[in-house]
Amino acid sequence: MYKIFKRCIDFCLALSACLVFAPLMLILAVLIKLDSRGPVIFKQKRAGRDKCLFQMLKFRTMRTDAPKDMPTHLLKDPDVHITRMGRFLRRTSLDELPQLVNIIVGDMSIVGPRPALWNQFDLIELRERYGANSIRPGLTGLAQVMGRDELPVKVKARYDIIYFRKMSFDMDCKIILKTIRDVIGARGLHH
Repeated sequence: MYKIFKRCIDFCLALSACLVFAPLMLILAVLIKLDSRGPVIFKQKRAGRDKCLFQMLKFRTMRTDAPKDMPTHLLKDPDVHITRMGRFLRRTSLDELPQLVNIIVGDMSIVGPRPALWNQFDLIELRERYGANSIRPGLTGLAQVMGRDELPVKVKARYDIIYFRKMSFDMDCKIILKTIRDVIGARGLHH
């Protein structure tokens, strides 16, 4: 039954959050523009529900000459590419705020497996085997609160599959509360 209402809850919460955070997002946009050249919003091709590709939105945290389709933790020297404002945005997870728009338009959910890069074939395939690609990816998810960037792909996929099988309103609330705690403590974040 929850799966039916999940989209409605996502839409209402994301729309409300957009309205509440609009002044902050405007200030961040100005600061990003003042800090470095390039667009304020970074768009990246990600795999969504049923492996359909969409453009995930983020505040830009890297220089415009940084590799586009590679997870930051796999870059040879990520610090070279991250802007001063980008360090702050990543540490506070404020770079994720534009994904509220992805939630409103239906590409994402508030809670679900984090959207894989279009070329993370190993993660996409592991999720596909157990049905976890059949739900919308999330702004946060079980794998994020269990280790975030520290987890290897197979472990992330395992948590995504657990979430898919046990998804409930109660579980989503617990994940959201753990996410808030982790963001405040910058737990499990690399760069």
